[in-house]
Amino acid sequence: MAKGMRDIKREIKSKQNMKQITKAMEMVSAAKLRRAQEKAQASRPYADKMKEVVASIAAGTKGVKHPMLETRDVKRTGYLVITSDRGLAGGYNANILRKLSQTIKQKHKSADEYTLFVIGRKGRDYFRRNNMPIVEEVIGLSDAPTFADIKSIAANAVSMFANGAYDELYLYYNQFVNAITQIPTETRLLPLEEISEETTVSSYEYEPSAEGVLEELLPKYAETLIYSALLDGKASEHGARMTAMGSATKNATKMINQLTLTYNRARQAAITQEISEIVAGANAQS
Repeated sequence: MAKGMRDIKREIKSKQNMKQITKAMEMVSAAKLRRAQEKAQASRPYADKMKEVVASIAAGTKGVKHPMLETRDVKRTGYLVITSDRGLAGGYNANILRKLSQTIKQKHKSADEYTLFVIGRKGRDYFRRNNMPIVEEVIGLSDAPTFADIKSIAANAVSMFANGAYDELYLYYNQFVNAITQIPTETRLLPLEEISEETTVSSYEYEPSAEGVLEELLPKYAETLIYSALLDGKASEHGARMTAMGSATKNATKMINQLTLTYNRARQAAITQEISEIVAGANAQS
């Protein structure tokens, strides 16, 4: 019994240490979430204004043609997926990777029909384990990534579509709703159909021409959408980790309470047994 009590006490200590760690991680993620959420919200007006300008040019220029606006027969598909570098974030990575994997299995018969761009170590490792074709990867991003951090992968993903390496580009990321809810989201990034369908026309003067301005703005707009999705994904990551660590802290508290109750019962049983042995010994001598 004494050995059992020592084991229980050691386990209680272990769970208390674990609770301290998960509680600290929850608080850190909560602080990071606030900053990430503010940054994600601050990026939206820029993307919205750029969309307005691009849509106005596309709608106001007759016969405008650009590879990023043209729908073509799909022979090959590109996917850009945003995951995290670290785990302990609940289903944050698993949900988006599962969604993309199901899409690939349904749409493609071989690895020659698609290609992958990956942001985040978890996604990179998952696709490597499954021998899936990765064109470019970015890992080791900070909790407050800048556009320069993903400029290369975003520009390459967009330029490869424009050059005909594939015929459509999809963006996979977790859309941030709140700290508890993050929605695995699939967005068809290219071609920019919603831009070509816009009808609002504003009065702008262009130098050297509307087509020249559109040539420069369309790739930048697509890259901006990727960066905005990354910021949304970072907020989702911190929210998912905060929720997961909060649940882990609650579970650790429950386990500590249960183990404490078990320890107290074992201790009481040991005391009762000792008293019974003392009484029995005294009765035997009388």
